[in-house]
Amino acid sequence: MSGVLLKSILDKIQKELVKREEVWEGIKRDMRRATRLSKQAILFAHQERNDEARKSLQKAKELFSKLREASKEHPNLVYTGMVDSAFQEYAEAQTFLSLIEEDQFIDPEELDVPSISYVLGLADVVGEFRRRTLDALRRGDVEMAENCLQTMEHIYRELTDMEEGYLLVSGLRRKCDVARRIIESTRGDVTIEARRSTLEHSINELEKTMRRREKVGKTES
Repeated sequence: MSGVLLKSILDKIQKELVKREEVWEGIKRDMRRATRLSKQAILFAHQERNDEARKSLQKAKELFSKLREASKEHPNLVYTGMVDSAFQEYAEAQTFLSLIEEDQFIDPEELDVPSISYVLGLADVVGEFRRRTLDALRRGDVEMAENCLQTMEHIYRELTDMEEGYLLVSGLRRKCDVARRIIESTRGDVTIEARRSTLEHSINELEKTMRRREKVGKTES
């Protein structure tokens, strides 16, 4: 009798385990897609295709909603690895888009992402502004490049000023070290271009002055 009872118990447990594995496989597929959508949104943002970026992020948001529903049905599932990475990528994309559109940061509660994922994603925003800076320099827009550099420095400064948080968030120190090197390299690029632009402007002004003097000289003669 007890043997039959134990078998039914184990059969039930086995079904639960199979179901949980199926749910977990679905979550992994969704999180891979959410990561791709967030990366896609960042690419769209760099291309000034902001409407498309928002659509991609909305789709990613819907996948995170599915994740939360699965968490309610299967509270024993432990989400790490690609789930954390998906949240980080999403936070990075949302923050980047908000900064280039409105020059504002978004609260992690508004994004509905874990605080640690938000912080790590924020650190990666520095790299996206490096790319945006270089794009601006290629267009000759030094002012925009300088503004991007200021944003990069502001993010880095605030993250490294977190004190306890800076030490407690695993991986943040490494990301900030990378951000510091990116900022130093970007500052050099902006400085060189700013000097070149100033020199070019001075030469143009000198040429204009010389042409005006030539015209005056011909008129007087």
